[in-house]
Amino acid sequence: METRALVNDPIKRYLAEIRRYPILTREEEYALAVEFLETNSEDLALKLVTSNLRLVVKIALEYQSTWTSLLDLIQEGNVGLMQAVKKFDPSKNIRLSSYAQWWIRAYILKYLMDNYKLVKIGTTQAQRKLFYNLKKEKDRIEREGFRPTTKLLASRLNVREQDVTEMEARLAGREASLDAPLVDDQRGSLVDLLPSGGPDVDDVIAQRQLSKDIRNKLREFASTLEGRDVEIWQKRLMVDSPMTLQEIGDLFGVSRERARQLEARILKKLKKFLNDQVDELSDLDFPLSN
Repeated sequence: METRALVNDPIKRYLAEIRRYPILTREEEYALAVEFLETNSEDLALKLVTSNLRLVVKIALEYQSTWTSLLDLIQEGNVGLMQAVKKFDPSKNIRLSSYAQWWIRAYILKYLMDNYKLVKIGTTQAQRKLFYNLKKEKDRIEREGFRPTTKLLASRLNVREQDVTEMEARLAGREASLDAPLVDDQRGSLVDLLPSGGPDVDDVIAQRQLSKDIRNKLREFASTLEGRDVEIWQKRLMVDSPMTLQEIGDLFGVSRERARQLEARILKKLKKFLNDQVDELSDLDFPLSN
């Protein structure tokens, strides 16, 4: 019966499979990461990846809904995890799980935004902003001691109440039960796969420091800009609701294509700046809407 349950349920089969891989200690992870950096060994990369497969499941569950496949989300998250292993620098004194979560989330979010079932959700800048920020704003309001009503959310996010209602309806869906057994008639549930407790204090501090360093680097870069590059940076590249290329062109009395060239020049400078000072950010893209 247990075998039949595994065969018939690919989720349970996958969860049972990844449960076999142990989670590495900080010391084990560091030693493997250092050796992988020197040898680029596929076997070492595999060990680093498999030890963090449960983290991908945990993050994928945050984005699951009735119109998404958990396995698809996990698959995209695993691609992000592999990219993180490839870019990971153990000398930064950050656990791989802390570094990898950003890559995992990025790949899952990209999949969701590219998925044809989400075309109706992400067709405008306002909808894309709402898609990414609704849950975050809800959490922020609750931390402030208020109830996140539709009216308050709409005011905070500068959208219509109808937009908030529609987005909540689309994002609402069944959640996988963490207490559901992995295999019928056998002990062990999904919650057993997830890391217990919150992140280590040193991981939290490292993440905050990394975020602070990135913000500082962006401020340093902004201080090198002059003339209209400053306005493009402030009004196009560093705001939640950026001006369109056409609006930038109208502002400076140039064509939309010329505005695109000006923006591309700034991004090229930024990439070089980050490449010189923050190695792990040098391969990031900066996608923008038209």
